[in-house]
Amino acid sequence: MRQFLLFLIIFAYSCSSDDFDKNQPVDSTLQTLIHDGIERQYLLYLPENYDGITKLPLMLNFHGFAGNVKEYMSDTNMRALADIENFILVYPQGLELGGFSHWNPSLAGADNKSDSDDLGFIEALINNLSSQNLIDNKRVYACGFSNGGMMSYGLANHKSNLIAAIGSVSGSMLDSDIIPSHPMPIIKIHGTADEVIPYNGNSDYKSVNSILDFWINHNKTNTNPVLNNFDDNGTLISSYKYIEGINNVSIEHYKVIDGRHVWFDISFNGKSTEKLIWDFVSQYDINGLIE
Repeated sequence: MRQFLLFLIIFAYSCSSDDFDKNQPVDSTLQTLIHDGIERQYLLYLPENYDGITKLPLMLNFHGFAGNVKEYMSDTNMRALADIENFILVYPQGLELGGFSHWNPSLAGADNKSDSDDLGFIEALINNLSSQNLIDNKRVYACGFSNGGMMSYGLANHKSNLIAAIGSVSGSMLDSDIIPSHPMPIIKIHGTADEVIPYNGNSDYKSVNSILDFWINHNKTNTNPVLNNFDDNGTLISSYKYIEGINNVSIEHYKVIDGRHVWFDISFNGKSTEKLIWDFVSQYDINGLIE
C-alpha cells in the first residue's frame, strides 16, 4: 500500500508566498490541542451570528504541503460563506516533515514517510469541539488543497464514521485497505494541466478517473454522469455529476481545462470554488441526503 509521499516540488505551488500578506490580521482564534504528546494548532472561526447555543455544521479545510493556516485561510476565504450559511470553520495546521508542514493521510506503516498521527489529531479535534457542544456531529465535512485534499480522502477512508462528505481541490487519494463505513459524497475539482498531481496520474498518484471510479463503485451511483460545460471568461469547465447512489449520495467532478496546481479562482454558474464545495457537501449528513 502506497503511503504518504514527501514531494518537495509541491512547496513551490502550495505556498505561493507572493499571493499572501503574512501580517494580514485574521478574524479567528488560534487554538491548541495536545495530541500524541504534541501541541497541535488550528484556527477556529465562528460565524458572526453564532448564538452560542445551536450546534452547527463543521467544515475542516486543510492547507497544502508547506502551507500556513493564516495564509491559507486568507487564500480560500470561506469566512464570509460561514457567516452566510452559518457553519463553524476550522483550519488545522500540519506538523513539519523535512522542514515543511504536511498532512499524513495514512495509517502508520513501514512505507509511510511520516509518523504524524494526523488522522488521530483530527478525530481528537472533532471530539473536542463536540464536547464543547459547538458542532452537529452528523454534519462534519472536510475539504482541502493538494496534500490537504489527500487528507480529506484519508478521513473519508479511515475516519468515515466521523465525516459526512468531503471535497478535494488539486489533490489525490492514496491507497487504503480500509472500506468506508457508509456511502461518501465527494466533490473533486482538478485541472487538466496540473503539473504536480497530474490529471491522468503517474507512478506516484492515481488518475482523477480512477479516484472517481472508486467512489462511484463504493457509492453505487449511476455510471453515466450528467454533463454540463461552462465557460468562465475563457476558462472552460466541465462538470460531471454521478447521482442516485446509496442513501441518495452523489459525486461531482469539476474538470478545469488547462487548469494548473492551484486552489481555483473560478465562477461556475456564479459559484466560486468555496461555494461549489459548501453547496455540495451541505446537502448531506452522515446518513446521506438530508430530506
